[in-house]
Amino acid sequence: MDMVVRKADDFEVTGAGTASAWQAADWQALRCLGPGSATYATRVKALYSVTGLYLLFDCEDRTLTCTMPNDCDDIFREDVVEVFLWPDEAQALYFEYEISPLGVELPILVPNHEGSFMGWRPWHYEGDRRIRRATSVRGGPKASLAAVEAWTAEFCIPFALLRGLGNTPPVTGTKWRANMYRIDYDSSPATHWAWCERTGCNFHRFRDFGTIIFE
Repeated sequence: MDMVVRKADDFEVTGAGTASAWQAADWQALRCLGPGSATYATRVKALYSVTGLYLLFDCEDRTLTCTMPNDCDDIFREDVVEVFLWPDEAQALYFEYEISPLGVELPILVPNHEGSFMGWRPWHYEGDRRIRRATSVRGGPKASLAAVEAWTAEFCIPFALLRGLGNTPPVTGTKWRANMYRIDYDSSPATHWAWCERTGCNFHRFRDFGTIIFE
């Protein structure tokens, strides 16, 4: 599964996805996986600039099932969207980013040796290495357990944060393996979504990721 990522000038991240640059990017649908019963429409867009990769997720929802207030908590145990980036297929090493509807984040680098993996948090996570991110909510307040209609996450992962990984920063024609996900806990069991469905609900099956191609 492939996605062409178009190039744009840098722009402000507001959480609403209203920057004019997004008009050049096409929505990509995420599809439900596993036994979860939620059927919320979920979609994502991507752009890149000379400084970073921009992602915009739009998630239909009914309840913001998220209570964790602290960055780098286990936010995947509540409502989140996620992106996994595997720039260099010669390395069993990829970057994972998660963000909740409340804007709480988890950025980690994941070494994965034959299914044994653990995330490492970034060092000197500041300045041009810091991810710019924001979220917004439609149909209700941005608050834990609020009743809503949808929420949006918008963020830019700077290439400076990925320094040391092979095949970065990308140029025209560069290909990265990648996948985009969502988990929602409005009902039990949780519902999972993926852009590239080959991974199933095991999001760390990185060899089954799709491919993004930088235009």
